[in-house]
Amino acid sequence: MPTKLGQNFLKDPAVLEKIIQATDVAKADFVLEIGPGEGVLTEKLAALGKKVVAIELDDRLIEPLKNKFADVSNVEIVQGDILQINLPELLKTVETPRRGVSTAIDYQVIANIPYYITSPIIRLFLEQAAQPQEMILMIQKEVAERIVAPRGQMSILAVSVGYYAATEILFLVDKTSFSPVPKVDSAVIKITPQRKFNKIEDKKFFRLVKAGFSAKRKTLLNNLATSLQIKKEVVEKILLSASFDIHTRAQELTIADWEKLTALFDAAIK
Repeated sequence: MPTKLGQNFLKDPAVLEKIIQATDVAKADFVLEIGPGEGVLTEKLAALGKKVVAIELDDRLIEPLKNKFADVSNVEIVQGDILQINLPELLKTVETPRRGVSTAIDYQVIANIPYYITSPIIRLFLEQAAQPQEMILMIQKEVAERIVAPRGQMSILAVSVGYYAATEILFLVDKTSFSPVPKVDSAVIKITPQRKFNKIEDKKFFRLVKAGFSAKRKTLLNNLATSLQIKKEVVEKILLSASFDIHTRAQELTIADWEKLTALFDAAIK
């Protein structure tokens, strides 16, 4: 495989089975699989009887995939970049048994994705009006650990995902389970959306979060004052009113802390 696409094919049948067991496909109208590769997981998902829409970027894999699933009626192969595809339009056009029902279509996302597009892909789905029921992702172990990081080790990534969803590392996957063998181990993570996307409110929240994390070695007080161009005394007053130590750093805050601060700053600067 071309390394530029960052693809490493999962070859361990035991890991494939664990992924299948981790999904709750029965509750979904269809499964959106990103990066089916050679279609080994696609085959298992299709056998469960649900509609599978598999999106593959590499054009050299499209024909083999279409040939493999030519006689499988519940598999649809789509060539394209998930980050470039019109996702809302795609979700509208997927044919499912409930398509005529006047309720939202429930779907799940399953993917084995390279680390450098992990964050954009997660954000893509969490910042949709039609969020998936859940996402089962095979990602770099280190990235998975950052996503589920505890208080004191938080990052923009952890806050960004945790703001919208509950997260859990299901199991680790040794690098030898892939071909070609990557340099690092992986982890399968489950992301379950719990908050709907709200463009206006979410913009306020993440503006503050980005400001708070703008300089890793500086305190929250200094980062917020500098990035938001607010007088230091004003920021200090807000922090103290929320019972935060003025020496607190961004990684020490929980999602609830950031929500509290967002409301306080929003009120203060109006």
